[in-house]
Formats: sequence, structure tokens, C-alpha cells
Amino acid sequence: MTEILDGEALAAEVREGLVAAIERLADAGARPTLATVLMSEDPASETYVSMKQDDCAEVGIEARDIEIDPDAPAGELYDTVDDLNADPEVNGVLVQMPVPDHVDKRRVLRRIDPAKDVDGFHPENVGRLVAGDARFKPCTPHGIQKLLAEAGVDPEGKDAVVVGRSDIVGKPMANLLMQKTEGGNATVTVCHSRTDDLAAKTRGADILVAAAGAPGMIDGDMLSEGAVVVDVGVNRVDADTEKGYELVGDVDFESAREKARAITPVPGGVGPMTRAMLLYNTVKATAQDAGVDVDLP
Repeated sequence: MTEILDGEALAAEVREGLVAAIERLADAGARPTLATVLMSEDPASETYVSMKQDDCAEVGIEARDIEIDPDAPAGELYDTVDDLNADPEVNGVLVQMPVPDHVDKRRVLRRIDPAKDVDGFHPENVGRLVAGDARFKPCTPHGIQKLLAEAGVDPEGKDAVVVGRSDIVGKPMANLLMQKTEGGNATVTVCHSRTDDLAAKTRGADILVAAAGAPGMIDGDMLSEGAVVVDVGVNRVDADTEKGYELVGDVDFESAREKARAITPVPGGVGPMTRAMLLYNTVKATAQDAGVDVDLP
């Protein structure tokens, strides 16, 4: 019987586990504070930031919600990041993507203080991740590692295929899976839009991570029997529902579950873990800044 990897339940456990660490920090006079910066009117981005704010409130992290007019000059965003970097009461800084076209995304990421970069996207933090000395693991790949561990899936010696090569998921996921450490030691293949005969690659996967942003691009015929399937995709497609759409992953869930040993649903799989690991990184940043040892879940 296929195991459904419940990201909602595991994320709740992570949040519960962070509460003790937050209380320990509070006793030492350090309250974790996360600043989210939104320069967009994209409904999905607005919803996501709101959910992060709610998560912070649940565990006792102070949340600062900063909104910037999307038509404002790019300098306003850069200056805001500078101010947050200089604020000793702010431990984590997250600029919600996407940003408007007139804003240089890479310049924004480089602007964030690496010690407050709880997304893990600053070039210094990317370099540390690749070198095997991560300050912060990017939230989605880290959440996937925890989902795999919770399901008793050890990547060591396994063939892992990552479909997608984004800086946010694909590249760091591949790095984490191949590293010589717990939760790694897999043999990793990275596939993308130029991959020839994708199905031949995915059928060889013991662990498949689909993160291409293409609804239903992988179905059961493209999987080996007993594969572990992690679906990162969140795609809005037209549907006969009250909202007029539904959210689906990059994997055709019904056909894939016939082959898979374990699979994540969409929604309710990877997404909740991404948000939980953002809280994790914020608490870790606070502990590092305060010089306080805490147990992280």
C-alpha cells in the first residue's frame, strides 16, 4: 500500500519542536524576529506571506510584514533590506519572490546579510551549502530531507533523480542528496527541459523529486515499481470548482501512486514543510546571533 507523506502533520511536529527552542532563547533575552518584504500584488505571493505570518504567530516568532508599492523605484527595496540588515532586533530577512521586472532579483539576494538570509539564497550561503558547511539549508530541499527521513527513506546508495534545475529547489536538492553526510550519499541525476528521453531517466530513480513547474508531466508509466516520489510542483489549472481552478503537482498523482512506495500529495506535502523550515532557519539564525545553544527539531 502506497504511503502518503503527510507534510502537514510533520510540519506541525517541527513547529511544536521549535517552541522549546524559542522559549530557551526568550529566557536568554533573544526573541526570534522574521521580516518579510513583499513588493508585489501577486495573489499567490500575498497569500504565502500571510501564511508565513500566521506560522510565526503560532510558535512565538515576532513577524514584521513590510509591503512596498510594486511601482516604487528599485532603490526603495534595496534601502529596506539595508535597514533590516542593520536592525539588531531582526534575525531573519525574506524578500518574497517574484519582484517586479525593474528590480534586479540577484542584486536583492546579494544585498541580504548572509547571517539573516533564512531562505539560504545569498551566494555565500549557496557556496557554504555546496562545500558541505551550510549555514542555512534552503527551506524546500531541507523540508524534503525531513520528509524522507520521517518515512524511513535513506538516500545512501540510492539512485535519485531531480527534475528541475532551479536555484531554489533543483540545484540545492541535488547537492543535499549527494553530500557525504546523513540524508545524502545518493547517486544523483539532474534532469531539465533539455533532457533527452526524460522517462528513461525517471524510471531509473529510487527517489524522484519533481520540481519543474509543469502540471502532470510525470505519470506512473515514468516510474519504477516502489519508487519514492516527492512532488514539489504547485500548479493552478482550470477546474469545475467553486474557485474555477485546482492545485496540482508536477506528478499525475493517481497513476503515480499505483507504482510508488511513497508519494507526497499536492497540496499538503512539500509546501507545509517549506514554511516550517523557514521558521527553523529563523530560530537557528537567532541562536547563532545570540550565542545560545538550542536543540532544533
